Amino acid sequence: MKKEEENKEIMTEEEISQISPEIQKKLDEIKKTLEKFKEEVLKKYSKEIVGIELLPPEKEKKKSQEINILILIDDAEVQKVNKEALKTKMENSLNDMAKGIDKNIRPQPLFTSDLKEMCYDGKYDVLELIATGALVHDKGMLSALKAAEVHKDMAIKKFEKYVISYVAAGSLFRGDSKPNDIDVYIIIDDTDVKKMSRAELKDKLRAIISDMGYTAGKIVGVEAQFHVQTYILTDFWDSIKDANPVIFTFLRDGVPLFDRGVFMPWKLLLQMGRIRPSPEAIDMNMDIGEKLIERVKQKLLSVVGEDLFYAALNPAQAALMLYGIPPPTPKETVKLIEEIFVKKEKMLEKKYVNTLEKIRVMFKDVEHGKIKDVKGKEIDMLLNEVDEYLKRIKKLFAQIEKRSEVKNVEEIYDTCMMVTRDALRLETQEKLTDVEKMFKEKLVDEGKLPEKMLSILKDVIKAKKDFQAKKITKQEIEKINKEARLYIKVLIEFIQRNRGMEVERAKIRFKYEDKFGEVLLLDKVAFIIPNLENREEIQKAEVTEEGGLKEIKNSSQEEMEKELAKGQIPSRVFIKEKIFEDLRNLFGKKVEILINY
Repeated sequence: MKKEEENKEIMTEEEISQISPEIQKKLDEIKKTLEKFKEEVLKKYSKEIVGIELLPPEKEKKKSQEINILILIDDAEVQKVNKEALKTKMENSLNDMAKGIDKNIRPQPLFTSDLKEMCYDGKYDVLELIATGALVHDKGMLSALKAAEVHKDMAIKKFEKYVISYVAAGSLFRGDSKPNDIDVYIIIDDTDVKKMSRAELKDKLRAIISDMGYTAGKIVGVEAQFHVQTYILTDFWDSIKDANPVIFTFLRDGVPLFDRGVFMPWKLLLQMGRIRPSPEAIDMNMDIGEKLIERVKQKLLSVVGEDLFYAALNPAQAALMLYGIPPPTPKETVKLIEEIFVKKEKMLEKKYVNTLEKIRVMFKDVEHGKIKDVKGKEIDMLLNEVDEYLKRIKKLFAQIEKRSEVKNVEEIYDTCMMVTRDALRLETQEKLTDVEKMFKEKLVDEGKLPEKMLSILKDVIKAKKDFQAKKITKQEIEKINKEARLYIKVLIEFIQRNRGMEVERAKIRFKYEDKFGEVLLLDKVAFIIPNLENREEIQKAEVTEEGGLKEIKNSSQEEMEKELAKGQIPSRVFIKEKIFEDLRNLFGKKVEILINY
């Protein structure tokens, strides 16, 4: 394509160089005439006119002096009864303007509604004229039509008889299209395709046709971004049967730039009220609406129940880790933040602890089913509160960092090694000997943590040795403090993420009657939640060697969290026959185990 464009440019230069001075003078005069005519027309009808184009001379009048000018007029806002009067008025007015400038000018006004009707009737000659004309003035519609014509011709030449319809979106004919935003639909006949699946066919067609759109824009000279919807005939038919709203809009508002007798009959049938959704399609769309509303509600709950909670919790835990404390449970985090940073160090105001506790309580209420609905306004208020909280925690980090300057490097080393060992224990059951080597092999080389973390770990180990040898400077301590903060934060997030995954793997969900329950299998103990709608009721049991449950007694959320904090989660959970028997004894013979819930 590049070579063709280069050749085209060279030929144009050669042709220009061969134009005689007389012809060049004539072309310049025509250009001035067109510019003057355009100014006069737009002075009076700038709102109504969407495009002015110089048309090529008619074949039988090639030697004529006539200058044919297409004037495209947007009449979308004009009432039908007034259109004829407006048309006559504008024709007379444009002819008078033309005579006053040059007697050879032949204005050819065309309403957008008339252009649409021509397309509906399969009269595409005017589109070909627009494609070959020269733009004088354009709000976007003419250049979009020119590019669409080139794109259409490319598609038809490539796929020949398989192109059934090429349809422009309604916006293109409302005069509000832009040269870089052209929406079209193509319907391709796939009824005799046998060599590939229809999914594969659609993917290939979309890729080829979209690429043609980019090429068409380059040929016409506009940066056309084609938004092409490619339909195969079988899907198009299914969408009509299923009352797909997108297809109904497409039929109602689309204007065919090419049609082999498929699009227009369906459009007319829709206008006649002969295309009606089936009861099944109506029920399906109604169900979709209810499901989507439910999904939105769940997402809003998820924002409060997970996103905001972890957004507030993780930085708080990271602050404690930077201070030198192992990652605690969520409830303990709130308590320690208050004890250390509010009461002991006096580095943080109590209201930020209240924010953290508020978010934690809401998280628990969502998890336990106490909060079943949340409004957007509530989320906005919480977002603002958490945003302010995070800004203050950032300052707290800076305060801790400054205070850390007076701490010795051994404390930094101990904290980093502690989280490193925690991270390694999640990945391997081997005895931790050479921590640095195992960190590289198990976490960095396998792509679970970035290589930068290994570099920081090495710096921390070296800093401890330099400190002991009294070879470290204050600036180096500051640097290692900053690196250690990043290291600790990244590893805490890694530990929390993996522990969460481990907990999910250790869960067995079951159903009985109309309730759902859950068993969390740890190493030697199990926690049973009989009803997920009421997570306050929790039982604890010992896990027998046969995989069953014995000595079942009441427990609590706090006790379960403490067990989880010990990290005694099995890497693999085996469901043995004995646990089925015990669950049947507890919840009845019709208890069912849910897989992939």
